[in-house]
Amino acid sequence: MHQSIKANFLMSPPLVVAYAIAGTVDIDLSQDELVPGSGVYLKDIWPTLEEVRDAMASALSPDVFRKLYTDFASQNPKWNEIKGSIGEVFEWDGKSTYIQHPPFFADFSMTPGDIVEIKGARPLGIFGDSVTTDHISPAGAIKKDSPAGRFLTDNGVTQSDFNSYGSRRGNDLVMTRGTFANVRIKNLMVPGTEGGITKYYNHLQPQAQLMVHAHELPNGIVTGPEPTPSDSAVMPIFDAAEAYKAAGTPSIILGGEDYGMGSSRDWAAKGTRLLGVKAVITKSFERIHRSNLVGMGVLPCNFKDKADYDKVKDLSDATFDLLGLSNDFKPMSEATLRVHKADGSSFDVPVIVRIDTPVEIDYYRAGGILPYVLAQILRANA
Repeated sequence: MHQSIKANFLMSPPLVVAYAIAGTVDIDLSQDELVPGSGVYLKDIWPTLEEVRDAMASALSPDVFRKLYTDFASQNPKWNEIKGSIGEVFEWDGKSTYIQHPPFFADFSMTPGDIVEIKGARPLGIFGDSVTTDHISPAGAIKKDSPAGRFLTDNGVTQSDFNSYGSRRGNDLVMTRGTFANVRIKNLMVPGTEGGITKYYNHLQPQAQLMVHAHELPNGIVTGPEPTPSDSAVMPIFDAAEAYKAAGTPSIILGGEDYGMGSSRDWAAKGTRLLGVKAVITKSFERIHRSNLVGMGVLPCNFKDKADYDKVKDLSDATFDLLGLSNDFKPMSEATLRVHKADGSSFDVPVIVRIDTPVEIDYYRAGGILPYVLAQILRANA
């Protein structure tokens, strides 16, 4: 999809052709002529069932499939020209901008972690209803002036070779920068704007001024420089997340109804985790995204009273504590969201922690389902 498109419609190919002939969607195709004065209606060009069957019969035959899928390698010599390594484990190319060694096991431990309260968190995003997984982790084009675009440019990739987020999902350094980078996402922290930006507040974290200078990782990938934030500034969500991590400040996401709706895109949860987000607190979740957040070690919560969302949606400069969490936590237990407003006052909001089953508690304490499964395998083979 082109980044300037604000709406799209899903329909059958013949209907696409019909609207293209009409030149507008502001038409009743069941009654109106496709072109005024033409005398041609949709029923006149719509294929009959017999025509569809004839086309299918002419296009599909067992011989076609046998020809295309028998001896695949010899019919596709380009595949044979791709060089590959041989060994018991994958040989990572440290300078690749497509595939990198993922960081999900970086702090792996066989010992489960503790469930602890979250204190002094800052919001990275406050969103409305119906935020989709594509809003959270877009699959489309990478803008040149975005954090991901800057990263690729710094590593010698020209804009014409940026490709898309979907094609670079094997590189966490790109995908984390692309989290919440959809050009159509609306962050209520920066009213009247679109795109993956936020309002960063630094007046309680002076050490964040030291964050993120240009440096090169051991694999040769360049990760900066990123902007150094002031006391309060509008900036890309990724840059604010890096500043909060450098300051040791946890971050959270606040959202409305059906947060995470749409396709079950795993990077919507992976990117949220790698940004340093500790909790996502919403009116409601799409089922699979809630599960994916737990699977990445991010705490999903729902407002016990959905009306409480309205109490916090305009408090971009507040800090948040999530209290009542411990190793004694039971599935679907209640916790307290304590909101510290910029004027020094505070109030409490009850939330339901959406860790729904005992095994999800195990996932969360392990830091996510990937380290949990690795620990199970290591124990079984000890």
